[in-house]
Amino acid sequence: MAKGTHDYAVDPRNETILINVNGSMTPRAEAVVSVFDSGFMLGDGVWEGLRVHKGHIAFLGAHLDRLFEGSKAIAMEVGISREELTKRLYDTLEANEMANQDGVHIRLMVTRGIRSTPYQDPRVVISPATIVIIPEYKDPLPSTVENGIRLFTVHVRRGDPAVQDQKLNSHSKLNCITACIQATQAGADEALMLDPQGFVATCNSTHFFIVRKGEVWTSSGDYCLGGITRSNIIQLCRENEIPVFEKNFSLTDVYGADEAFVTGTFAGVVPATEVDGRILTMGRGPMVERLQGLYKVMIEKDVAA
Repeated sequence: MAKGTHDYAVDPRNETILINVNGSMTPRAEAVVSVFDSGFMLGDGVWEGLRVHKGHIAFLGAHLDRLFEGSKAIAMEVGISREELTKRLYDTLEANEMANQDGVHIRLMVTRGIRSTPYQDPRVVISPATIVIIPEYKDPLPSTVENGIRLFTVHVRRGDPAVQDQKLNSHSKLNCITACIQATQAGADEALMLDPQGFVATCNSTHFFIVRKGEVWTSSGDYCLGGITRSNIIQLCRENEIPVFEKNFSLTDVYGADEAFVTGTFAGVVPATEVDGRILTMGRGPMVERLQGLYKVMIEKDVAA
């Protein structure tokens, strides 16, 4: 069971879901890809996590923008249009009788396809892209959203874009996985990661914010994924006259913060109550509670549109 912001209650309905593999609906127990698939073999692909609210995929346009930008950046053809991919997503929900449901999370994965031999050169790819859509009944635990998570600053840094660009939501997540392992072994829920200069960057699977004297701070964004929920929270702050800054700041600023929180598609806005043993809040503070409410309204508006 995942911990931190991705903790959820097990739902027995997920045992019988249909998974969309290259356009074919396949029972969960039978859904497979080739051992020569680029994603399995080399982590060569991009992906998105999507939330379904009242039968609609929230902020789908922004997620597809990121997916297709990422695929273009790595010179990978998705093979179908945005419209076709959107239809495939909703067909998958329909096939699983999730078309009018809440509490559904989708993992959309696109890899470069099947290789003729275990080798990194894309010229050995012999098939179109592999497209897998996994819908599951998954809701964040209310206790997580209300009581928050504990973070631990790890030695694993966010990399320079010349090494591996953090803007890519790639299948290659070993950097984040090793950070998560270190935080878990330290007894925390998720990892807080620094950039190469030692400033706060992001978490291993979410984006990080602090609140100081009524201001909301987040990293410069230079060393983190272009988060959809992150950008939505920044937008909400600006629309509601909450001072918000994308800037460099250090762990000293974090330890002295009034509140901290993380954002992500799965759980939305979640308080970070403790960082490296420093207690910031007992549960969610007033700013987090306000932003959670504003974000809920924003989702309602998006799916209504």
